[in-house]
Amino acid sequence: MNADTFHKMVTAEGFNEPVMVTRDPNGFIDTHEHPFEAKALILDGQIEIGLDSDARVYRPGEVFHLAMSEPHWERYGCAGVVYLSARK
Repeated sequence: MNADTFHKMVTAEGFNEPVMVTRDPNGFIDTHEHPFEAKALILDGQIEIGLDSDARVYRPGEVFHLAMSEPHWERYGCAGVVYLSARK
């Protein structure tokens, strides 16, 4: 998926305007949750997201989706990660 298609998709789904997020190489955020629903398109690098005992790596062109208050952890690749994030 590209940024234009992502923007159209999240707008149609009622998300706020996407913002660019950059995370440092090899970063890690322990289990936490957000008071919003989030959908994000990976533009560069990679991010691993863990939910309960399941984890998945997302790379450029892939989209991840987190429900509001969904506990998860995040690990960023050796080049960090850049993604467009939309919230609602």
